[in-house]
Amino acid sequence: MTKTIRKAVFPVAGLGTRFLPATKAVPKEMLTVVDRPALQYVVDEAKAAGIEHFVFVTGRGKAIIEDHFDINFELNATLESRNKTEALESVNRDLPKAGATSFTRQQAPLGLGHAVWCARDIIGDEPFAVLLPDMLMKHHTPCLKSMVDAYAKTGGNVLSLEACDPAQTSSYGIVALGDTLDEDVHQIKGMVEKPKPAEAPSNLFISGRYILQPEIFDLLETQERGAGNEIQLTDSMLRLVETSPFYGVRFRGTTFDTGTKLGFLQANIAYGQERTDIHPNIKSELAALLR
Repeated sequence: MTKTIRKAVFPVAGLGTRFLPATKAVPKEMLTVVDRPALQYVVDEAKAAGIEHFVFVTGRGKAIIEDHFDINFELNATLESRNKTEALESVNRDLPKAGATSFTRQQAPLGLGHAVWCARDIIGDEPFAVLLPDMLMKHHTPCLKSMVDAYAKTGGNVLSLEACDPAQTSSYGIVALGDTLDEDVHQIKGMVEKPKPAEAPSNLFISGRYILQPEIFDLLETQERGAGNEIQLTDSMLRLVETSPFYGVRFRGTTFDTGTKLGFLQANIAYGQERTDIHPNIKSELAALLR
């Protein structure tokens, strides 16, 4: 019987240098897409997948993230006294339950694998999800929900996959596929980091969502530094795939990389178009700007 995926790790310790000087004082994860922090969309995706405990791996200057997921009594009292009911509801709607969040520090910028390893004592001996906070994945079925549904049938480790232009495989971590279990669920036989197009086993790449077994922590503990002189999660997964089953779930929605300026702007437009309070004016305003 597979264990339920109860906990999720959010690596939010990055410096956000692409968005300086804005990120000198505001964490990149808290930059707003329309009127909500980008991180909130990713947390919402985790909630929709049944996640009960949210583990944030932070760094210096990230206390604002902890404040966001806490009650602000002064703000609530002010909104209530001014009868700002809608604003008060929007603030409280995103609050997690008491005790449902944990915050731990990644004390040095040693890579994604190291960030995940920093959450080991909070996760314990159970499978868990990892969601990269820069990636907003938009679809009528949330990406992690599809992965959790697949995991209930397969167990093991589950990765989200997306298709890239076959000529661009050298920019991604590409998977080698085994049997097809469902239209969008495949066994993964191996992974190749940034292969040349002629050597790529497929054009499907790992795209920012993971369900991992706790054995990954032992591998991360001894993982040598890889690309960028950092401890890479992919390197430990390459070792884990030798002993533990891996599956991939193809995501067919749209992914916005809010860690880039273009992706951030695209996300604001895409999510803004869903908002009934501003949608009617977006297209006309964009058209006017482009003229």
